[in-house]
Amino acid sequence: MGEYPAIELLIPQRAPFLFVDKVIDKNDLMIKTVFKITGNEDFFKGHFPGNPIMPGVLLQEALFQSGAALMSGLSGAGLGVVTRVQNAKFKNMARPGDELEMEVTLVESLSNAHYMKGVTKVLGKTILVLEFTVASV
Repeated sequence: MGEYPAIELLIPQRAPFLFVDKVIDKNDLMIKTVFKITGNEDFFKGHFPGNPIMPGVLLQEALFQSGAALMSGLSGAGLGVVTRVQNAKFKNMARPGDELEMEVTLVESLSNAHYMKGVTKVLGKTILVLEFTVASV
């Protein structure tokens, strides 16, 4: 593992809709990223007061953003748009203070479609697995 570009150099998302802090490992077929949940994120104001849980759709978005960072190294890959999500399994919750450890693997690329698998862990325990397809536009 070496130094990797800042996430802002790899994907177009910005705060408050940026759910990747940094890349910790990357090659042509895999990326590992992290995101520290501070508890100050705006979505916690309503999800849920007194029992803050990061919304599942945002856990998925964090994996999609990690996948976009992986795609940024592919030649000819433009803006990635998620076109399909399947086999999503939520196994636990993410709360303030947790650090999401994300890994996305590129399974296959056909034309402008990229098939990926993602896993999110907290302290080594899997909290989300999913498969998704991204189209380069």
